[in-house]
Amino acid sequence: MQTNFKYLKRILIGVLVFVSLQNKAQLLDSVELAHLEEITSLDSALLNPDKVIKLVLRKKHLKKFPEEILQFKNLQYLDLSKNSIKELPDWIGDLTQLQYLACSKTGLEHIPGQIGKLKNLKYINLNQNEIVLLPPQFGELEKLEIADLWSNELTDFPATLEKLKKLRVLDLRNILFSDEQHRYIQELLPHATVYLSPSCKCKW
Repeated sequence: MQTNFKYLKRILIGVLVFVSLQNKAQLLDSVELAHLEEITSLDSALLNPDKVIKLVLRKKHLKKFPEEILQFKNLQYLDLSKNSIKELPDWIGDLTQLQYLACSKTGLEHIPGQIGKLKNLKYINLNQNEIVLLPPQFGELEKLEIADLWSNELTDFPATLEKLKKLRVLDLRNILFSDEQHRYIQELLPHATVYLSPSCKCKW
C-alpha cells in the first residue's frame, strides 16, 4: 500500500512539472522578440496574463512601476519609457523571463539589488534618468549584452561589473567622469565597447 502511494505521488509530481513547463513560454531570440506584436494596454494584458510576452507602456502617464506586471510570468520584453517612475520595485527580480527592459526618461533614481536576479536579461535601457549608483548585484546580470545608461548622475561603479563577460556595449555618454574613472571603467570591462564623453578634468 505504501509502495503504491509513493508511486502515485511520483506520477502526480511529474504531471505538475509537465503542466508548469507547458505554461512557461520559451525564450525568443532577439529577432523573434523584435518582430513580435506588442501589447500596449495594461488592461488588455490582464485579460490573459500568461500570454503576455511583449509589453510596451510608453507615455501612459504612469506614476510608478505597475504592480500588475508581476502577474506576467512569461514577460520577456518590457518598455515603460517616458512615464514618471522614480524607482524599480524590489520584486523586479521575479520577472525571470525578462530579456529586454527599457525605463528611459522616467526620472528613475533607484535600482534595487534584486535586479541581479534577471538572469536572462540581455538589454537594458535606463538612459536620461537621475541614477546615482548601480547596485553591486548589477554585475550578476550574466547574459547582459547592451547597457544604455547615458545621461544619468552616476558617480561610481561597483567592481562586480567585471563579471559582465557577455557585455558588448556600455553607453555612459553625457556623464562627467575624470580620467581616472575612465580608466577604471575600461579596466573593469576590457571586452566591451564603452562610450564615454570627454573627461571633466576633475579629481575623483
